[in-house]
Amino acid sequence: MNTKTETKICVDCKNEFEISSGDLNLYEKVGLVIPEQCFFCRTKQYLAFFIFGKFRKGISDLSGESLITVLPNNLRYPIYKSHEWWGDGWNPMNFGQEYDENRPFFDQLKELQEKIPRPHQVGKNNTGCDWCDDVWDSKNCYLCRSLSKCENLSYSYRVVECKDSFDLVYCFNLQNSYDSFSCHNSFNLNFSENCKDCIDSYFLFDCRNCQNCIMSWNLRNKQYYIRNKQYTKEAYEAELVKIGLDSYQNVEALKNEFKKMLQGEAVHRENFNLKTTDSVGNYLTNCDKCVNVFTWETSQNCRNSLRGMDAKDCIDQFGSWHTEASGNNSCVYGGYQLKHSSWSNARYSEYLDLCDEVEYCFGCVGLRKKKYCILNKQYEKDEYENLRNKIINNMEKRGEYGKFLPYSFGLCEYNFSAGAIYFKDITEKEIVLKGGYWKNEDLSSQDGILSASLPDSIIETDPSIKTQALICPESHYRFNISEAEYEFHKRKNFALPRLHFDLRMTKQMRKITVIKSYPYKCMYCENDIMAYYPPEWGYQKIACEECYKQNIA
Repeated sequence: MNTKTETKICVDCKNEFEISSGDLNLYEKVGLVIPEQCFFCRTKQYLAFFIFGKFRKGISDLSGESLITVLPNNLRYPIYKSHEWWGDGWNPMNFGQEYDENRPFFDQLKELQEKIPRPHQVGKNNTGCDWCDDVWDSKNCYLCRSLSKCENLSYSYRVVECKDSFDLVYCFNLQNSYDSFSCHNSFNLNFSENCKDCIDSYFLFDCRNCQNCIMSWNLRNKQYYIRNKQYTKEAYEAELVKIGLDSYQNVEALKNEFKKMLQGEAVHRENFNLKTTDSVGNYLTNCDKCVNVFTWETSQNCRNSLRGMDAKDCIDQFGSWHTEASGNNSCVYGGYQLKHSSWSNARYSEYLDLCDEVEYCFGCVGLRKKKYCILNKQYEKDEYENLRNKIINNMEKRGEYGKFLPYSFGLCEYNFSAGAIYFKDITEKEIVLKGGYWKNEDLSSQDGILSASLPDSIIETDPSIKTQALICPESHYRFNISEAEYEFHKRKNFALPRLHFDLRMTKQMRKITVIKSYPYKCMYCENDIMAYYPPEWGYQKIACEECYKQNIA
């Protein structure tokens, strides 16, 4: 086992970075080349394969049927409706091509990628989720991304087993909830963050097993609390009426108070890892020996990874799940010994894009249930192994092998990918120099009324608002209040939103895009700690994990 570390200079940003002995051991176990890019530059490249763009209407290149997608206009590749892509009306093997040893392999793979159609929507087993993407086993969801086993959900991102809710980000098993982030196992939890097992509450931070609480922080097993003070049931209910969540001005004032409470009153643990051991990172749940890993669940011995679950012995992955002994991947959703690939589920394979249930394949796009294929061409086992070894030797000579798919393989313009959310300072020049895509497009609209002109109270609105186009004051995008949204807000007596749903979503997402730690001193023991709170957030009370457990948990 390697016990040394290596120090390298990143070929992209030119900054020095360290590869630990744990990284080196896992690279060897998975069979990966030691990277030349630092963690941040590798992550930027993986993110080119996760589209966040705006939902739009289009047509299938196979049937001409109408569709709704986040895939951009003017695509490099055809687009089919998902049921057409999974159907028998086309055969990806028909696009197979011979390997040309006189040309770079990436050039040949990119040519193949641009011939193969992509489904208009990622996900399976959904009903009534046309205006969604990356949604799985869900029902009646609207303008959502990255859901699993959800029902009656709108304007949400990275949510699992939630129901009858709006505006959730990174939540698990919530019902009848609104505008919450990183919350678990709760009912009617609203405007809250990092809470668990809470009921009928509003504006809570880091509370556990609380019920009927408002504007409170770090509570455990409490009921009828407002601003961390005990109330009687009758006094609490009277105060709840006074708060007036039907008023947009009142809600905004409460949000500002909540922000100040987070800065000056709430105690913040150095990370928000749950049921996690021997790990370094943030928003880890049920993980063991995961290092430099973020927003990751139910995994063991993973490193340098972001946004995934159910993985073991994996390294350098983004948006991936159900993988083992795999690495250098983006958005793969299952596999063993899968490397350098995107949007695939495979075993013993490399350089795949959009392949499902394949094994022993190399450099293929769009295949399903195939074996021993290269560039979508079928081979016998011995032929496959000999050609694969030949290609790898040629790639090594050209300096290609071991690298992830280039930016030029990216599925959309980078400023419409998740990369632009995680790396806000990235520029068009940087992406274009790396061979990627960028589009300066004015998506603002004047076809509607300013949302700021809506009545302050939901009580003062009438159902006609559902047919009125609104203009977001910050993004200037046009949006509408859907019928389900209006009924939800009326039932809960909550003010209607004024910002475009994508802007609301990305504002909530900002806390899971922090993948760098900062030095602090524990507020209790004053020991040096590293925490995932940028200094500009202004958090004043940060505790090491041990002191947090002793004083809060």
